[in-house]
Amino acid sequence: MIEIKGFLETSFLDWPGKISSVFFLPGCNFRCPYCHNHPLVFEPGQFASISLKEVLRRLDALKDWIDGVCLTGGEPTLHADLPLLIRQIKERGFPVKLDTNGSNPEMLEKLIDKREVDFIAMDVKAPLDPFSYRRSAGCSIDLALISKSIEMLKQGKVEYQFRMTVVPPLHSEKEIRTLGQQLKAGRRMTLQNFNPENPLDPSLRNTLPYDPKLLKEMEKRVQEMV
Repeated sequence: MIEIKGFLETSFLDWPGKISSVFFLPGCNFRCPYCHNHPLVFEPGQFASISLKEVLRRLDALKDWIDGVCLTGGEPTLHADLPLLIRQIKERGFPVKLDTNGSNPEMLEKLIDKREVDFIAMDVKAPLDPFSYRRSAGCSIDLALISKSIEMLKQGKVEYQFRMTVVPPLHSEKEIRTLGQQLKAGRRMTLQNFNPENPLDPSLRNTLPYDPKLLKEMEKRVQEMV
């Protein structure tokens, strides 16, 4: 069974409009230089695991306080038994949101077709060309898989959102516009600012994020691309 490395009992940020518990699942197939969860990827053993029995017990105690559960990581879709975990959660009446990098469209398709998840947030790392994506993901990525996940979500069978973490050295305003034109997702595309506190690549610690006002203006422009 999946090792759950911890969960926050109340979060307003991970699922817009809902108070959710957040489950962190270990492991990831990307190596994004700006990742701030990299200890969960490379050294998951340093975090205490929580048994499924204990997780479900605590969820039952929170039934009147939270609106749903968010599964994040790492990359949750790497775990073959993810559907089993989701079913255990949904059997207790909790909606489930999944965060993913979109590299496993086969798993996403199964979850969507069986209506296992209620919301999917897909992190799109860069414009959809091999150089840009490799630079932002930290490794070679099969863009056909990413594109398949994008098109699957745009079919509208499940609520979804595309997110882009914006890092000034990796993402110019022009590149952000390019991705906006490629996705044409309207308000379903959001931009989030890079956090320089503890990135995988130490050289990014001295990088200033975009000014929040400018980031909001860029987000507005890409949301007009429909």
